[in-house]
Amino acid sequence: MKQIPYGLASYKSIREENCYYLDKTPYIPKIERAGRFLFFIRPRRFGKSLLLTLLECYYDISRQAEYDLLFKDTFIYTNPTPEKNGYLILKFDFSQVNPDPAMVESSFKEYTDDVFYFFGNKYQTLLGNDYFKMMAQKEHPHGKLGFLLSYLGTIGHKVYILIDEYDNFANTILTSYGQSAYHKLTHGSGFFRFFFNILKGSAGQTDSGVGRLFITGVSPVTMDDVTSGFNIGRNISLHPDFNELLGFTQPDLLNLLNYYGIAVDNVLPLMQDWYDHYRFALDVSATIFNTDMVLYFVKNHLELQKPPDNLIDQNVRIDYGKLRHLMVLDRRLNGNFSRLTEIIEQEETSVHRVADTFPVERLTKPSNFISLLYYFGLLSYTPAGTLKIPNQTVKQLMYSYIRDGYEDVDVFSVDLWRFADLVRQMAYRGEWQPVFAFLATEVEKQTSIRDYLTGEKVIQTFLLAYLNVTDYYITHTETEMGKGFVDLYLEPFWAKYNDVKYAYLIELKYLTRSEFTEDLMKAKLAEAKTQLQQYATDARVIKQNRGAPLLCLALVFSGWELKAMETVI
Repeated sequence: MKQIPYGLASYKSIREENCYYLDKTPYIPKIERAGRFLFFIRPRRFGKSLLLTLLECYYDISRQAEYDLLFKDTFIYTNPTPEKNGYLILKFDFSQVNPDPAMVESSFKEYTDDVFYFFGNKYQTLLGNDYFKMMAQKEHPHGKLGFLLSYLGTIGHKVYILIDEYDNFANTILTSYGQSAYHKLTHGSGFFRFFFNILKGSAGQTDSGVGRLFITGVSPVTMDDVTSGFNIGRNISLHPDFNELLGFTQPDLLNLLNYYGIAVDNVLPLMQDWYDHYRFALDVSATIFNTDMVLYFVKNHLELQKPPDNLIDQNVRIDYGKLRHLMVLDRRLNGNFSRLTEIIEQEETSVHRVADTFPVERLTKPSNFISLLYYFGLLSYTPAGTLKIPNQTVKQLMYSYIRDGYEDVDVFSVDLWRFADLVRQMAYRGEWQPVFAFLATEVEKQTSIRDYLTGEKVIQTFLLAYLNVTDYYITHTETEMGKGFVDLYLEPFWAKYNDVKYAYLIELKYLTRSEFTEDLMKAKLAEAKTQLQQYATDARVIKQNRGAPLLCLALVFSGWELKAMETVI
């Protein structure tokens, strides 16, 4: 039985250690046809590093003797391209550079010195003594890179340059130290920009030593800044031919589950809800499961004989700090935070075109902010061409961003431990009143939040952000049932908590503070009760609740105040 390669990013290790490998080698010819200088973006933990090590093993001129070991039983083994084992490999992983602005340049030099040293040591029989004498005279990374590429061109060899996490330390500098420090790195005479200038210049030279270039990252922003737009090659991130280059399709997943003897019917719907529905191009039908999430789930299932207690692997979480600088200005939440809440409210956005590239100065532009959410994996294409939150994992991340955003600028913060216990009592004892009374009391005390709680949709998102502190429920919004659309449906998370006692339908009604009267409030309550009675008869809700009592709640808000909360008998 093959091992689960969870956490492994080395193709060679996966093959040598008899790990399960989803064959991506059919894409090698496609990558060759796509162009010589390529740029490819995917969210975290999708398998970018593994892809680069696959290319490294296939093209490395020094690995000809390992070809059978590394590629037997793969597509490319019986369908090799003429470029097999045809390059010297120069590989960088910029996640190994210290992002502290005071250390970044020296760390970059130290890291690249190591790369150039081991490159020379690996290929010394091909390079000749002149190479080492000349290289020793070069002090700076850009000088060493330029010399290496020119020298290889003169002796008739080509290098395949692989750059993993090209934007890692640059993004950290931007989010942790601000735009000024980032600008110094990527503009003007910044050493990082000059390093990429050498790549640009070498790619266009006659007799260049650059054969191919493949760059990966999580955002197009840094590439735009260090190259004045991605003009050193082709961005294939949005190309439909490469939608399935990384990740698992549903047939891939079924093969994996069947191989390990995991009952498909028991886990497929759960994995679809939490890990599926990524599309990385328009006009593609196949949806993609996140690689890390799938391997995390299967590894835990094999060990525990059940799904993991926490369905979200902590490694896939995108730190709120990566988005903070886009949503907070002068300790106030800006328009991007509002756009984030609107996306959560509607679960999708009508923006149809993801931007290929844009500089950091234009990140606050609404379409670019939404494009960045797409590149981070927080939005994905729908068949209709809109962008939508792909799955429950991302929804949970989005809710946490709302809570973090409120707390970050001292708008609203609560004792989440205490609140989580109240939600537990709601799930197991049917004690729902304390949950909403607690939030109402905290809003009463923390006046800063009041300016944000205007309108039914905003309050609905506010409640979602906090009801999802725990995972006793799968929360649904505006779900069609009983010939209507219920505001909130709290479906027990049966796959994890098979002993939850209560499910909930919640209808919200909103009145402005100026229009509020007792009579109007009673009318709103009556309207909510009628709707809830209608929703409660929906056959799907009855089936999904598995016999658990369904409590129907009517909540009436006036401005930020919770004026009434009643259950429908």
